[in-house]
Amino acid sequence: MTRIVLVLHGPNLNLLGSREPATYGNITLAQINAELATRGEQSGVEVVSFQSNHEGVLIDQIHAAGAAGVGYIIINPAGFTHTSVALRDALLAAGIPFVEVHLSNTHAREPFRHRSYFSDIASGVIVGLGAAGYRYALDHAVAALSRADVTA
Repeated sequence: MTRIVLVLHGPNLNLLGSREPATYGNITLAQINAELATRGEQSGVEVVSFQSNHEGVLIDQIHAAGAAGVGYIIINPAGFTHTSVALRDALLAAGIPFVEVHLSNTHAREPFRHRSYFSDIASGVIVGLGAAGYRYALDHAVAALSRADVTA
């Protein structure tokens, strides 16, 4: 079984650290990615992180994930959470299990943020725990990949 985890970050997450720190915290995307890479290496998993503000580019990454040997996806669709049927369809087509992550508690925000096009097809959803949510998602992915290794 493959031991690659793809971490996808949606629009505006490149601005972490400076964008609305009261909502998203002071940690940067580079810091999140570095921590995930280190944590993955310690767990025997390669973590590949990618951010785009463009829906089609994220879809292309998902389409390529299977051929690249990705065994698990962690995705923060950001603003696409509430709008992107196309991104949802790409995840379904890829057939790779994934965890949906959000830094803020989307349920405590504007009503339009309460609806996700991904939650019902995700292995799990982590909201409102800040950058720690990514760590928890990676721990889950590592455990799932380890279980798959045992049954393979």
